[in-house]
Amino acid sequence: MTKAQVIEVIKKNIVDNLDDVEVDGIDVSKSMKDYGANSLDIIEVVSCSMRDLDIKIPRSELADIGTIDALADKFMENVEG
Repeated sequence: MTKAQVIEVIKKNIVDNLDDVEVDGIDVSKSMKDYGANSLDIIEVVSCSMRDLDIKIPRSELADIGTIDALADKFMENVEG
């Protein structure tokens, strides 16, 4: 799986969980908070994305991730193939 594919999964879950956000309008150098996500929204996006990618990452490893791109990098460390 490529990083671009991982980013698409994250973007899909952002759009599914946040109001008034379009896939084409998501800048991966920004954080989910920049799109109006609260902490529960972020947990939901991350949880759904991990489920879609069939990975598990301890929350402690996710705590200091600031951008969507950094989240994709962290996911890439755990994605098979």
